[in-house]
Amino acid sequence: MRPAACSRDLAARMRRTAALCAGLAAGMVGLTYASVPLYGLFCRITGYDGTPLFGGGPAAEILERTITVRFDANVAAGLDWRFTPEAPQVEVKLGEVRTVFYKVRNAGRTATAGIATFNVQPGQAGAFFVKLQCFCYAEQTLKPGEEIEAAVAFYIDPALARDPDVSAMPGITLSYTFFPSRNGEPVATSSAAAAAPKL
Repeated sequence: MRPAACSRDLAARMRRTAALCAGLAAGMVGLTYASVPLYGLFCRITGYDGTPLFGGGPAAEILERTITVRFDANVAAGLDWRFTPEAPQVEVKLGEVRTVFYKVRNAGRTATAGIATFNVQPGQAGAFFVKLQCFCYAEQTLKPGEEIEAAVAFYIDPALARDPDVSAMPGITLSYTFFPSRNGEPVATSSAAAAAPKL
């Protein structure tokens, strides 16, 4: 092969390699951005890591076994809101639909927007905590001094009583945190600032 032809062949291979590397890098960046929503979807479908499930209707059965459900309400730094559950805890039968209310008040001097995120503890309980109605992930805008009631309807899947890993679980904590929001998205992340209870 002549030197000129060899040089052209080498240049073509280098261009192909560079294009392949650029495509691979772009794909990796795209996967990085997609990983957060995909992980969130996985958690919502499986209840992994304390993420409650969303149900379309009530449980097929109600058992006599009861469990304590505690409610934790927090507000992240940067949002001057007061957020409290109507009761610190309730006793519910497995499979029984229960609706509880939270009070949310803007204690600041300007209108502000917030979004609530949630999880349940212990983490294994996420696969059994089924929400039917929730104010989470919906942006709320409150005027100064405005107060609203926010409802959550849920049940504990009766399958909990048949799972040997969690059947003896005495209680579950449902924890909400309101974050400042912009355009329907939380501005801060839970790791950016520790959520402090606002009572």
